Amino acid sequence: MGADQSNGPSRRGLLLGGAAGLGAAGIGAAGATAAHQLWADPQQTAEAAGAGLHGPDTVPFHGRRQAGVETPPQAHGTFLALNLKESADAERARRLMVMLSDDAARLTQGRPTLTDTEPELAEVPARLTVTFGFGRGLVERVDPNAVPEWLGPLPEFDHDRLRPEWGEADLVVQVCADDPVTVSHAVRALMKSARPFAGVRWSQSGFRRSHGAQPDGTTMRNLMGQVDGTVNPEPGSEDFERLVWGGGGPAWLEGGTGLVLRRIATDLDTWDEVDRPAREAAVGRRLDNGAPLGGENEHDEVDLEATDGDGLTVIPAFSHIRRARTGNPDERIFRRGYNYDLRDTADPEAGLLFASYQADPVRQFVPIQRKLDELDLLNEWVTTVGSAVFALPPGCEEGDYVGRPLWEA
Repeated sequence: MGADQSNGPSRRGLLLGGAAGLGAAGIGAAGATAAHQLWADPQQTAEAAGAGLHGPDTVPFHGRRQAGVETPPQAHGTFLALNLKESADAERARRLMVMLSDDAARLTQGRPTLTDTEPELAEVPARLTVTFGFGRGLVERVDPNAVPEWLGPLPEFDHDRLRPEWGEADLVVQVCADDPVTVSHAVRALMKSARPFAGVRWSQSGFRRSHGAQPDGTTMRNLMGQVDGTVNPEPGSEDFERLVWGGGGPAWLEGGTGLVLRRIATDLDTWDEVDRPAREAAVGRRLDNGAPLGGENEHDEVDLEATDGDGLTVIPAFSHIRRARTGNPDERIFRRGYNYDLRDTADPEAGLLFASYQADPVRQFVPIQRKLDELDLLNEWVTTVGSAVFALPPGCEEGDYVGRPLWEA
């Protein structure tokens, strides 16, 4: 792990085995009766299905701040990174943002773009949000003096194994919705406008539980089975305003925030060999409900001083939950993650798209990551293979475009 192994057990010590059995449930007479009723009265079936539709749900595009940060996370997300063409000077970059902003304003409200060749696919917005972030290259193209000090690659961390294909880019477009067809169509429609000005650097897609599968506000689980994101600033709170929207750059970015996107690959095969107590010790939380070790409920206060009958700390020194706390209330972030699973491809990999939002990534994200890099036992199973940083400008009003203050600075 790159740390003193005497501080915690090796992976070998934790691989205690224990494969979980799988169960199956059959469909009985009640299911058959329900199916018969569906065929018997198709009109009633259609009315019942329509009553619970979420496809028409929309999230406003225009406003003081861009949607897609405070917005309750949707089930599907794609992060599309673009690099400007050499011919794209500051004016062409501005025209690009004018077109993309107009496209996003239409798509998020269930309307096709002006060049949409499949307008029917735009009719189901399903809480679609489109969020734009600027990389160092785009900002320098417009005004080299307007680049935030923190905008650029993060410092190197010992456990990172970064691949160049998932690195920095000029522009990121974050597209999220509760329907994967909506996300796919929106990405395609936006690219039609972007193609004369920029090319695709990379595209990363992920998922959460389907909309309606769990109550609203339920903390997501990653593919390791962990409740992921319990300690998050509450949108709308004073903490959120300070930590996320609090300002960490030039005037054109006021009302915006910083995005760190990390692609974290997970070794699920060796994680499957670890028994439940060892998994919980590595995380510092119970797997059943996410409660901190020694607590009962997910949002119980974490007690890092609690000890067991042998005088050992209940939450080990190497646990993720302990390492993620720096003790500085300003060194916090707002996270919004998406799982990805590409194990059935030629280059099999699964993991987490970790999207972190904060006013200043250097002051807030980096100190947390340094502590995790030093000792976090989860480093035995997770490896960051992609990393990029973007500045998310404030939102825009109707008829305006995202990022205008940068061009007028």
